[in-house]
Amino acid sequence: MAAAINCLFIINKSGGLIFYKDCGSAGRMDTNDSLRLASLWHSMHAISQQLSPVNGCSGIQLLQADTFDLHCFQSLTGTKFFVVSEPGAQHMEPLLKVIYELYTDYVLKNPFYEMEMPIRCELFDINLSQAIQRDRVALLGR
Repeated sequence: MAAAINCLFIINKSGGLIFYKDCGSAGRMDTNDSLRLASLWHSMHAISQQLSPVNGCSGIQLLQADTFDLHCFQSLTGTKFFVVSEPGAQHMEPLLKVIYELYTDYVLKNPFYEMEMPIRCELFDINLSQAIQRDRVALLGR
């Protein structure tokens, strides 16, 4: 069976959840749980950067557990994009980069969007859903 993402989080540079999308069939996480998870991930990511013995470490990029994998991409501005996927999911880094490109194209270039605020952009939502669907179709073909 092809691995797929269950949910996507976008966290601003100060650790606030600015976007959450449920993509899986396991049931939607309630708002408080998604806020807690985003805050926890932001803190763990920041701590890992400071504790790493490797100079210039950019933080945790992959967290693997028995029931899920968490893949993270941090932009140069500090915005974090992370997906929770089925265990063993491959090729999540390219998908995260596509999501970042959609974010820059449809959110940051939107004259009505205020930086660091929750994302409410219909074109971003539509294109994000299409990118996730394309990724699922590509996974089924592998």
